[in-house]
Amino acid sequence: MNLTVILIALAVIALGYIVSTYNSFQTIKTRIKASIQEIGNQLKRQTDLIPNLETSVKGYLKHEKSIFDKLTDARKSVSEAVKTGNLNNAQDAAGKLTQLIPALQVLVESNPELKANTTVASLMDELRDTSDKVMYSRRTLIDLTADYNQMLVTFPSNMVGNLFGMKQEKGLEMPESGEFLKVSADETKSPKVEL
Repeated sequence: MNLTVILIALAVIALGYIVSTYNSFQTIKTRIKASIQEIGNQLKRQTDLIPNLETSVKGYLKHEKSIFDKLTDARKSVSEAVKTGNLNNAQDAAGKLTQLIPALQVLVESNPELKANTTVASLMDELRDTSDKVMYSRRTLIDLTADYNQMLVTFPSNMVGNLFGMKQEKGLEMPESGEFLKVSADETKSPKVEL
């Protein structure tokens, strides 16, 4: 009789572990989907917000047409990413916006009359804030994907994953080789800013 009780207890513990681990997988998978939606949400915010700010600031920055061309290009990329729902397009759009911020900062810093303008300052703050939110959303997706994939390859949670046929999540896709993965000697030096 004691052996039966022990076997039943072990079966209940094993079943409890399987259910708990399965629920952990499903929870993380749901959060991964939510983080992808949050990236889309932040890109949608950019699409709605940036054109209005852009119009407000154009009057102050007429002589810097190239910046507005880049801003318009970044806005179009964001809009396209939102329409398609493609995560790679979203990454490209976020990258364009991130590259634009330093150019706008240099422009504003080199023109003191623009730096004091609240409209330009508002645009800069919103661009930086939006870029930070997209970056944070991407970081969340990367972390959740890593947690999920780690559970799929570590013992004993991998047995539960295999039992239910769970596959690894892609997360953000990046090439696994290329020059961007190497740091050159010049890149290790402190940057110099000359205004």
